[in-house]
Amino acid sequence: MDPLVTAVVIDDHPFFRDGVARGLTQSGRIRVLGEASDGETGLALIKRELPDVAVVDYQMPGMTGVDVAHAVTRDGLATKVLLLSAVTDSPIVFRALEQGASGYLAKDADRDEIVGAVTRVAKGETVVPPELAAGLVGEIRSRATSDAPILSERERQVLDGFARGLSIPQLAAELYIGASTVKTHTQRLYEKLGVSDRAAAVAEGMRRGLLE
Repeated sequence: MDPLVTAVVIDDHPFFRDGVARGLTQSGRIRVLGEASDGETGLALIKRELPDVAVVDYQMPGMTGVDVAHAVTRDGLATKVLLLSAVTDSPIVFRALEQGASGYLAKDADRDEIVGAVTRVAKGETVVPPELAAGLVGEIRSRATSDAPILSERERQVLDGFARGLSIPQLAAELYIGASTVKTHTQRLYEKLGVSDRAAAVAEGMRRGLLE
């Protein structure tokens, strides 16, 4: 018999969180190591317990499920992140997988679907509902044709500076411009790359071939 998959459940709605945790436990295939009501606490729980899988609500105040998935990937943790969401639009699912999630399910999935997804994700599979697969293929094709955004010279310099570990004040001094101007270029860079922090910008820049 296969050993139990270990998991944590992170969701800001107590009723839903408790229901998911109970359903996973009652399956007899998964051992729930803990629960958290927000992303920050959930990430700390993941780092402490190192579960096989974290079942995470996509939309939470503060640190979202996608933020948790990104942080887990960024920090090199072995935990796989399965997102549950009421929103199943292809661009959103694509973005979640791109940021490190290993699976994405609708919140109205039944217990067997969630249990199956957790066990599959724990084995290293990427799990999305069949009805989303076709949309994801289209999204991937769309991204492939416009994957390299057109960055201004300043935006490229800012990205390169971030890759070299420079802070905004250091970049301002190097480029002979004000820190507020660097911040403006940084925000535009984030928008074009679809990221929200420097580490993600560098990772995305490397992925898209914008950095040598």
